[in-house]
Amino acid sequence: MSTGLRSGQVAEAAGVNIQTLRYYERRGLLAEPERSNGGHRLYGEDAITALRVIKAAQRLGFTLEEVAELLEAGRHRHGRPVAGLLQRAAAKLAEVDAKIADLTTIRTALTAAVDAGCDDLTVCASSACCPIPFTDLAEENRHAGPCC
Repeated sequence: MSTGLRSGQVAEAAGVNIQTLRYYERRGLLAEPERSNGGHRLYGEDAITALRVIKAAQRLGFTLEEVAELLEAGRHRHGRPVAGLLQRAAAKLAEVDAKIADLTTIRTALTAAVDAGCDDLTVCASSACCPIPFTDLAEENRHAGPCC
C-alpha cells in the first residue's frame, strides 16, 4: 500500500487521539496497518469506520473486552451460532436497567436524608427516624429521640 492515511489523519477523522489508535492496535481491535517505505503507519478508510464503531459501542456501555468479542463474533460467524449484537445488546440493556434500579434506590435514600435534614451520619444512624437504609441493620442500637 503506497497510499493511505497516516495516524494523525485517522485519529482526527475518528475523533480519537493517536495514543488511543495505537492502544486499539495493541489490543487487537484494529488490524495492524501497512507501513510506508519510511516506516509510517498507513491506514485505509475502514480504520476510521472501525474506530467510530468502537467508540459508539463504548458509549453504549460496552467494555473494550466486550467490543473485541463483538468484533470477533462479527468476523467469524460462518454459520455458527455466535452471540452477536442483538443478544449482547439485550444483556447490556438488562445490566443498565439493574444499575438504574440501584441508582433509583440510592437517590430515594439520599433525597430522604436531605429532606430529613440529616447532617451527621453517626447521629442520624442512631436515630429511630433515620431514612438511610443502613438503620435496619442496627435495629437494636437505635434509641428513640429527635430525628437527625
